[in-house]
Amino acid sequence: MSVTHRRRWLQWAAVECLVGFGLCVVTARAVVAQTPAVEAPGAATTPAPDGADPDQPGVDKKAEPGFLGFFRSVEVGGLVDLYYDYYSTKPVDDAIYRNFDAKHNQFGFSMAEVWLARVPTTSQRAGFTFKMNFGPAANMINAFEPSKLQILENIEQSYVSYLAPMGKGLQIDVGKFVTQHGAEVIESKDNWNYSRSLLFALAIPYYHMGVRATYAVNDKVTVMGNVVNGWNNVVENNGGKTVGAQIAVKPVPQVSIVQNYMAGPEQADDSNDWRQLSDTTVTYTATPKLSLMANYDYGRDRLAGLGVGWQGIAGYARYQVNKWWAIAPRVEWFDDPQGFMTGTAQALKEGTLTFEVKPVDNLLWRIEYRRELSNATVFQNTGGDLRTNRNSVAFGVLYAFTSKPQ
Repeated sequence: MSVTHRRRWLQWAAVECLVGFGLCVVTARAVVAQTPAVEAPGAATTPAPDGADPDQPGVDKKAEPGFLGFFRSVEVGGLVDLYYDYYSTKPVDDAIYRNFDAKHNQFGFSMAEVWLARVPTTSQRAGFTFKMNFGPAANMINAFEPSKLQILENIEQSYVSYLAPMGKGLQIDVGKFVTQHGAEVIESKDNWNYSRSLLFALAIPYYHMGVRATYAVNDKVTVMGNVVNGWNNVVENNGGKTVGAQIAVKPVPQVSIVQNYMAGPEQADDSNDWRQLSDTTVTYTATPKLSLMANYDYGRDRLAGLGVGWQGIAGYARYQVNKWWAIAPRVEWFDDPQGFMTGTAQALKEGTLTFEVKPVDNLLWRIEYRRELSNATVFQNTGGDLRTNRNSVAFGVLYAFTSKPQ
């Protein structure tokens, strides 16, 4: 069996195992839902308040023992992300500086995901998250992974959790998890725009391997700290470790402020030169229909003893016209004066306008126009000429499901 065939066989075997396990979970949850509860003689039943979900995290109810009790608390989910992009430069290869939607003039497959998760609560203190990602997105996310184990490319997250009985609860996660930095995430369905920002693609990491601890100080302040191998590496590439910290503040219900900081050696076989990253996101719900958001990143590193840096800022808005559709503009600026992140000393700008249609709860359609500019000639067209700007139109279709009550 060739290496390529072996790799494909391992990927499909993993998918079949996870999907099969997921079907067992869904079946078990259905059985549990149809099985009447066994009550002690004379016991009174107190109904949950209207709208309350006793299976949600933080609700302190007595854990249901046994096999069925386990499956009742497990979430099963999945995602399929497809798109069509047309670029004014008509690139032959993947469009530079674009994450996951980089193919020109063809119907593209971005990613497919399946996941299982059990959130720890005060009554079920152990939990886990296991998410598998397939497609070009998985290849790009793990492009810099030092490990030669191909199966790691398809594991987006895999960690175990424990909610320690300390104060309001100290959650400890150990394993591989996505980064805490940035205003956007890997899954487009959870972002305001279809395409990912320049900051997502160039300024921050994708994932980490290590341990993190999260604690809610009160209803307005949550803190987190972690110790990881570094940026985008399950297997360590030097002799040091990277440390991170986060504070999330919600002074009023309409405002959320998240401040992240991370520092550590990131270059292969170099434990002396440290990389530092400061990441700030502020979200404001102006009205029930209008939300605003801003994200700022500032990073520093050392290359061959010389300092290098990058920074960028992005501004977002989202207006929910009605239940079925929304409009979301985004503007941003990214400065890479030494070319450390992009390979060319330049300043990039982009503006995006996204129209979202949601005909049913599980399905999203997004139509998007995006214009990108640079003060250097970096956008290559089909003929090989370099330009300072590029336009694109994208059509994204996303289907997602979850067994978690909505």
